[in-house]
Amino acid sequence: MQIDGLTKIYNKQYRALDNLNLEVYEGEIFGFIGPNGAGKTTTIRMLLDLIRPTSGKALIFGFDTQRDAVKLHQKLGNLPGELALWGHMTGWEVIRYMGNLRGGVDLDYVKTLAERLDIDLKRTVKKCSSGMKRKIGLVQALMNRPPLLILDEPTNALDPLVQQTFYELLREAANEGTTVFMSSHNLVEVEHTCDRVGILRGGKLQTVQHIANLKQVRFRWMTLHFSESVDPAEFENMPGVSDVTAFNGKIRLRLSGEVDPVIKQAAKHHVIDMTYQDPSLEEIFLEYYGEENGHE
Repeated sequence: MQIDGLTKIYNKQYRALDNLNLEVYEGEIFGFIGPNGAGKTTTIRMLLDLIRPTSGKALIFGFDTQRDAVKLHQKLGNLPGELALWGHMTGWEVIRYMGNLRGGVDLDYVKTLAERLDIDLKRTVKKCSSGMKRKIGLVQALMNRPPLLILDEPTNALDPLVQQTFYELLREAANEGTTVFMSSHNLVEVEHTCDRVGILRGGKLQTVQHIANLKQVRFRWMTLHFSESVDPAEFENMPGVSDVTAFNGKIRLRLSGEVDPVIKQAAKHHVIDMTYQDPSLEEIFLEYYGEENGHE
């Protein structure tokens, strides 16, 4: 997937997406994160040719997403954030109908998916819970083993056990060469499943990083375990140190500078243990985002 300068402007002034440049590699799971208003869904809708960009273009498998939309839709599986299904149909009827639109479906694989996701496809959609409808959506996205999956908040309304099964299915698909482009606000989900992540802010791409690299570039948490009580004020005014707390003979601090001054100060006391912890993806996300909110 190659995105070049993709921009969407509403009412001649509101930039829902601003000059997005992005490349998604074959066989990777790419996480596209940002809160409401960041431009995630706008991007996906343009990739699917549901709305047209103001400027810029996107290529998928070398096909233009506008000019070759029909061909592309036969090559991808899509799960929208807001899923609308036909209430009078059974799950099986939905699957067969969607399969016919895409040129066929592997019914044996559908049965496997239904079993692993614990879903009764004989039930009519109107009698299904929101979680069950989401499962039908997952099955129709995966059913023909597409080379590309475009998923918008895929685990909304799913219970934790089903989420874990979905993560397994996603990784299995990627191992078979499927590329996954997934938007999500569930940062734990992205951290556990994605190879790389892009962070959107106000319609602009802030960074694209491998998960491991992203967690290393910002800061680390450091915990010092002493044999006696130590005043946290000893560390509070040190350069690159913040969020100092004390508990049970331990000092926990956030370190974004050099570690040497901290170690020298700690060495004035009897240190039992010292550990580091990388920040969570959520903490890194908040570093980029702060308190900004918006509307998508």
